[in-house]
Amino acid sequence: MKLETFQTTIIWAQIDGNMHLRHSAYADIAAHARVQILNQIGLDHKTFTSLQLGPILFREELIYLREVVLNETVSVETTLTHSTADASRWSFRHELYRSDGVKAAVVNVDGAWLDLTKRKLTIPPDNVVAQLLGLPKSEDYKQTDVPGKAQ
Repeated sequence: MKLETFQTTIIWAQIDGNMHLRHSAYADIAAHARVQILNQIGLDHKTFTSLQLGPILFREELIYLREVVLNETVSVETTLTHSTADASRWSFRHELYRSDGVKAAVVNVDGAWLDLTKRKLTIPPDNVVAQLLGLPKSEDYKQTDVPGKAQ
């Protein structure tokens, strides 16, 4: 499956005192890219609301490689790097590229699905499993049988 790459332009509110993209803005951009990729496969806010289901993060790792500055256009490539067979646990990698093609950062996240009524982790319905497992996968993608246990 080929999905559109998420792109955004860096605005003044995302710049820090050193005149480059502030640390937390990288996480915000990756989160926006993740929401967009889920929207593209039909897992939008309306769907999540009707299912009383939502994604939740356990871990977020940011690796900074190069500066990004004001008015720079950033592209984000998102891939699935891990999932359990039932898609109850998953990991994404977001690679952020500057407009000159230089990789500026990598954001890795690990997450799961939250039942919004019970406020407990849950296994998503079969259609969500199929949609999530149909996402583009990284070259080092791994699928495991035991929730939360990467091999």
